[in-house]
Amino acid sequence: MRRVIFNQKGGVGKSTITCNLAAISAIEGKRTLVIDLDIQGNSTQYLLGSKITDSDKTIAHFFKDCLSLSLFGGGNTGSGLENLIHETPFPNLYVLPSHPELEPLQGRLESRFKIFKLKEALEKLQDFDNIYIDTPPILNFYSQSALIAAEKCLIPFDCDTFAREALYTLMQAVAEVKADHNQGLEVEGIIVNQYQRQANLPRQLVDELIAEGLPVLAAMISPSVKVRESHSVSQPLVHYLPSHKLSDEFRALYAEIHNK
Repeated sequence: MRRVIFNQKGGVGKSTITCNLAAISAIEGKRTLVIDLDIQGNSTQYLLGSKITDSDKTIAHFFKDCLSLSLFGGGNTGSGLENLIHETPFPNLYVLPSHPELEPLQGRLESRFKIFKLKEALEKLQDFDNIYIDTPPILNFYSQSALIAAEKCLIPFDCDTFAREALYTLMQAVAEVKADHNQGLEVEGIIVNQYQRQANLPRQLVDELIAEGLPVLAAMISPSVKVRESHSVSQPLVHYLPSHKLSDEFRALYAEIHNK
C-alpha cells in the first residue's frame, strides 16, 4: 500500500506522522519504506540520524536519471530505484532519502512532463508491504508526483483557524489530482495533530469538520515535548518511548487506517 502524507501548510507534523506510522508498520513485521520528497530532509534525518550529502544516493539521483534521455531508450523508469534505498537502524524499516538538489531539478522535470515517473517506478518496486511518502509543504512537482503515485492520502491538521481555511483549498487540490491523474486516489483521512483535548477551540474545530462530513480520523495525536526529543535522538516514538501515551496514540492511528 502506498500512502502519501500531504499538507500545503508547514509545521503540521508530516514528517513525524510519516516516520512514526512507518516505524509501527515495520514493528508489525511489514517491510516498510519511507520516501522523503521534502528538500528539508526531516524524515531522512529522523530515521538515519543525519542527512545524505551525496545526491547520487538519494531520490534526487532517480529524478536526475529521469532527465537522462538516450536515443536507445528513455531515462530511468524505476530500474535501479532500489539501489538508492537505505537501511535504517530499525528492522524492516528503510528510507529513500531526500536531498537539496531536488530544488534545482524541479523546473526541468516539470517542463519535460516527468510527473508520472515516480508512479511508474513504485509500481515496479515489489519488495515493500507499505510505502509512506513525505512531501514538501506546497503543491509542487514533487507533491503532485507523490499524489499521483499513491493509493491513499493522509492529511495532517493542526487545530488552528487558519489551518481549517487552508484545508478546504487542500482538499480541492487533491480532488483535482484525483480527477486529472489518479482516479484511484482516496483521501483516507484527516489526522488531527497537536490536539489539546481540554481546550475549547480545538474541540470546536474538530466537531465542525466532522459535522461537515470531512473524513476526520478518530485517533488523534496530542502535543508533547517528547516528539522533539525523539527527533533529536533520531528514534521514532515507538522505539524511543514505547510505553508513552503518544506512542499509544500513534498505534491507535495505525490500527485505524490499516483496519479499515
